[in-house]
Amino acid sequence: MGLSNNITAVLNFIALLCSIPIIAAGIWLASKPDNECIHLLRWPVVILGFLILAVSLCGFLGAYWYKETLLAFYLCCMAILIALLLILLIFAFVVTRSDGSYDVPGRGYKEYRLDGFSSWLKNHVVDSKSWNKIRGCLVDTNVCAKLTQEYVTSDQFFMAHISPLQACLSSALIAIIHICLIAKSERKLFLYCYSKFLVTVESGCCKPPTACGYNYVNPTLWLNPVNPTADPDCFLWNNDQNQLCYNCNSCKAGLLGNLRREWRKANIILIVAVVVLIWVYVIACSAFKNAQTEDLFRKYKQGWA
Repeated sequence: MGLSNNITAVLNFIALLCSIPIIAAGIWLASKPDNECIHLLRWPVVILGFLILAVSLCGFLGAYWYKETLLAFYLCCMAILIALLLILLIFAFVVTRSDGSYDVPGRGYKEYRLDGFSSWLKNHVVDSKSWNKIRGCLVDTNVCAKLTQEYVTSDQFFMAHISPLQACLSSALIAIIHICLIAKSERKLFLYCYSKFLVTVESGCCKPPTACGYNYVNPTLWLNPVNPTADPDCFLWNNDQNQLCYNCNSCKAGLLGNLRREWRKANIILIVAVVVLIWVYVIACSAFKNAQTEDLFRKYKQGWA
């Protein structure tokens, strides 16, 4: 293999490595409880990651054995995949730019308004046709079931830093929490662990909006609203554990808020990956042209000889 082919092979190996964090980010997104209920957004990143992996492997083999057909296929397909990844990134930034969250006085958590999110998310994710299926899925995941166990008093609940949707704990986090609980004799360490690893709870679906003035009984049982006309969701709240606020706009907004937060985290990985891929692709194009020039010069010398 010539020098240019060696460079191309190395660059394709780097591109192959770049596909791994893309696939990991896609799997992380797809494994989230809310994304399990929204099939539209689950797999695009994973599919792109595996396609980049396959194309990079073709490019590596083409450079290693100097198969011009494979190299040309790699350059053509990689350009398309990088363009698709850029489009996905730009699209994700545009639709997640708006933030429907707002602070609640005297509360450690935020609440969410549906009007604060992009029209595309509202029309394609939580529209009336899709919401019935999503609602049923959210009920089946029991996102609100453990709240009464986690928060005993109203003060604990009101000051909790709860997220839009309940997050799942991995076995590693559970082990860390267990260690922290054992260490609770040291109050500072215990409070730190408790605040860092407490299971986050549903802000939009598991409780009524604060403006309604419901009286707290437990995290999923609220009675006697003081100001029931403050928000249309006040009339939709139901203490039935299968209904709660799943029909509320605040629940839809909470779901979108969670999607926004997760996609913003994944976008950081995708941006780094796409920058590296573009850099690799530009150098690979130059190396491929140099390899063709070297091959043409070698054939010329052989013909001259």
